[in-house]
Amino acid sequence: MNELTKGVMRFEKKIYPERKEFFDKLIARQYPRALFITCSDSRVVPNMITDSEPGDLFTIRNAGNIVPPYGEAMGGVSATIEYAVMVLGVKAIIICGHTHCGAMDAAMHPEQTVHMPIVRSWLNHCESARRVVVSNEKLTPDERAHAMVEENVLAQLDHLRTHPSVAAALAAGSIDIYGWVFDIAEGHLFSFDADQGEFVPMGEDHIPSATPKRRRRK
Repeated sequence: MNELTKGVMRFEKKIYPERKEFFDKLIARQYPRALFITCSDSRVVPNMITDSEPGDLFTIRNAGNIVPPYGEAMGGVSATIEYAVMVLGVKAIIICGHTHCGAMDAAMHPEQTVHMPIVRSWLNHCESARRVVVSNEKLTPDERAHAMVEENVLAQLDHLRTHPSVAAALAAGSIDIYGWVFDIAEGHLFSFDADQGEFVPMGEDHIPSATPKRRRRK
């Protein structure tokens, strides 16, 4: 705690005064560029890996970067998604998983959470991803762990699309959704490309999107 307290003191005495004009602009209202849904893991820092500023990201963090399907768990995640889309008008939603994820390891090995009933219940939202991974008997343990991270991002994107506010925005073409995986060991980010059906590296001129193609309307 001593280091955290010292950090607070540095912020109050040095960082905030030096950037007061910037923070003053944030007082009246926030205009986030995206809703960023990621894991609670302390090694994943959204503003650091996106090189963004305060006010840029509206953030949801929980174990396993999970989005419960609409109506199943009407709690903070659902409320935050609805608010971000309908009030803040975000133009993008990113679900970002990461390698070496403890939640994904626990989801793959349910016996680890026998004595943690709340965690066990929460990780049930990853079950479809787990089933996909365990059905592939050719994967090595390392490949299986990585596949679980990717499949979970895809599963949560599926859940995200069940939320009425998101479904309506997607149908109107007013929002895009993205599925990312952050490789902690290499410092690289991969994005799911809906056209290619796989996670690919991002480039400055191309950010692969998980947004489904819009239906034609009569």
